[in-house]
Amino acid sequence: MLKVLAEHDELGREAFLTKYGFGETRSYVLVHEGQEYDSKAIAGVTHKWDHGRALASVEFSGGKDHAAAWLKRVGFEVKAIKNPDWARDEIIDATAQGSRRADAEPVN
Repeated sequence: MLKVLAEHDELGREAFLTKYGFGETRSYVLVHEGQEYDSKAIAGVTHKWDHGRALASVEFSGGKDHAAAWLKRVGFEVKAIKNPDWARDEIIDATAQGSRRADAEPVN
């Protein structure tokens, strides 16, 4: 696993994910020495060291019962994240606009 983390660090996140056909994590990250990694991608690529090839993204789930659970079992820290599509300021702005519309006079 440390070889995979080193490869990730050498290539950079985007290149690593592209090389192995994974997208960015949506739910769980592996945390190692203060750095966060896409849990499903790391688990899938680690498979190649034991079995001769990396697992493709579609071959397994990245959820808490699969990749994240396996990473925890082998001793790594995994944490849940939220990855909203909107930035914090966009959410605040949209909420404020919705509140203003709710206070507006109905149009007949």
